[in-house]
Amino acid sequence: MPAPWRICCNKKSKTKNGKAEMDNMAEKSEKMQMKKEITLLNGVSLIVGNMIGSGIFVSPRGVLMYSASYGLSLVIWALGGMFSLFGALCYAELGTSIVKSGASYAYILEAFGAFVAFIRLWSSLLIIEPTTQAVIAITFANYIVQPIFPHCEPPYDAVRLIAAACICSLTFINCVNVKWGTRVQDVFTYAKVMALILVISVGLYKIGKGETENLRAPFEGSATNPGMIALALYSALFSYSGWDTLNYVTEEMQNPERNLPLSIAISMPIVTIIYLLTNIAYYVVLDMSAILTSDAVAVTFGGETLSYAKWIIPIAVAMSCYSGLNSSIIAASRLFYVGAREGHLPDSLSLIHIKCFTPVPALLFNGLMTLLYLLVEDVFLLINYYCFNYWLFVGLSIAGLIYLRYTQPRRPRPIKFLSTATQSIPLLALVLPSQAFLRIIWESICHLINDLNVYSGSLLQQQNMFRCSSTVLCPTWT
Repeated sequence: MPAPWRICCNKKSKTKNGKAEMDNMAEKSEKMQMKKEITLLNGVSLIVGNMIGSGIFVSPRGVLMYSASYGLSLVIWALGGMFSLFGALCYAELGTSIVKSGASYAYILEAFGAFVAFIRLWSSLLIIEPTTQAVIAITFANYIVQPIFPHCEPPYDAVRLIAAACICSLTFINCVNVKWGTRVQDVFTYAKVMALILVISVGLYKIGKGETENLRAPFEGSATNPGMIALALYSALFSYSGWDTLNYVTEEMQNPERNLPLSIAISMPIVTIIYLLTNIAYYVVLDMSAILTSDAVAVTFGGETLSYAKWIIPIAVAMSCYSGLNSSIIAASRLFYVGAREGHLPDSLSLIHIKCFTPVPALLFNGLMTLLYLLVEDVFLLINYYCFNYWLFVGLSIAGLIYLRYTQPRRPRPIKFLSTATQSIPLLALVLPSQAFLRIIWESICHLINDLNVYSGSLLQQQNMFRCSSTVLCPTWT
């Protein structure tokens, strides 16, 4: 009776019939090899489907909160699209010259060696993947619960429990059968596209009627603090994350030298235009206070414009988040598989079910880490943590591209992305974290001081001295 698990690695076992054993392992390895089934159209669908997740439905509040004006927020959204386009084109060159799955992990491993790649992998394992999945799950839960509580804050426990149920259900689906996960992705992708088309159509209709009062003096009150602008950009970049989806499955693409760059070149302008039009639709219908006080901007938008059909928006957006979370779980499992193949993860995370052909231990560990991140109350703090780590390693990958240009000039490169100066634009991802992340740490210290002050009865008369607004103990970040 064979065990239901086996380690998917190339280890030779010594038996009496060594040749038969090696032939058997070779046959199994051939069965486990990923097939090249991803076409150009599949690639475009994967990128667009993964990029348009929960971000466009939750990040508008974060971008507007940090930018403080409609005009600057739209500029931030446009910059986020350009920033992501440059990064995606750099990844197209990397993906066609280093034809390995695993995205930035594989590229950092090739350029800078095992140590930096090891840090990148474990950052994904412990921070990047569970954080983004927690944000998507919380957004899913908010859109499910908010119609039941239209005039008050949804119960915190209810939102977290629904988010946990969402994570557990998708982890179970992807553990049981790969086809189940792909079918969920196909069905729910249509919902997110239809929801955004509906939002954009309503916004264009309002503009056609001349209802543009909210867009007058669009740059009034804009933020000028570099730290605030960096945080606004991070909120926008969270919505654009996912353009590297195909780089996680490069080994499964048909003709990656052609289809990978084409998929990126087609997908990025589509998503950027959709995001800009969606935000304009939000701003035409909702004033700034309505957006800043809403945890589910699209639901508030639907309540203001769709009357009895307003239930369509939360259902469609929840389906969108469900699809985005599913694709994130699939991509994370591929990353962990490649990491285990390189020996940078424990063997237990490279175990694959012999009947279902799914990486159950990796999926379970990923689900457990995501559940732990649900304990963080501030969703925008999660977004900042995610963006800081994600874009840091994107910047390192692009630095690796420039490094390989000089150290391996004869390396085959089916495409070459412009000049080194142009490639350096995404390296801002290495600079932006310093200002933004230090500001996060500073504010956290200030809030800790406030909490200690509130719970200390002997210092009640000195409360104002310890507040974050104090210019003595905790001055405003500049």
